[in-house]
Amino acid sequence: MELPDPYLVGAVSLLESLGKKIIVQLRDGKTLIGVLSSIDQFVNIVLDKAIERIFVDKCYGDIPRGVYLIRGENVILAAEIDETKEVDLKEVDPTQILTMHDDKVEETRIEYERRAKILGEKSVLIGEQQIRGNELMLENMY
Repeated sequence: MELPDPYLVGAVSLLESLGKKIIVQLRDGKTLIGVLSSIDQFVNIVLDKAIERIFVDKCYGDIPRGVYLIRGENVILAAEIDETKEVDLKEVDPTQILTMHDDKVEETRIEYERRAKILGEKSVLIGEQQIRGNELMLENMY
């Protein structure tokens, strides 16, 4: 994959990827892969044949999503995929990857609560919020 001359920066650089497979990382943590059908100056994107790819450790699973419209303010990264490179990840069934993902989220939650309890006993300040005992809110954990 070579850079065109002159190389365009920003959203306009994706115009050259129209009709090609791209990967999009969203603010909520989702990773989408699909064929770029449309893009505008605000990075609003339409993906055709889109899949949501979920990664857990060295495994991934794909969930078909079809045509997917993405609002530009939710895009963190959008890039063309180099399909010639090999991936050292193991593909698993979507139901299995969802179970693995839920288990990983639960492990993270338990670890977060354990750390919050330890820090709460010491009245340590996390960010701008002081923790006392079990008063830590878990709203912004994910």
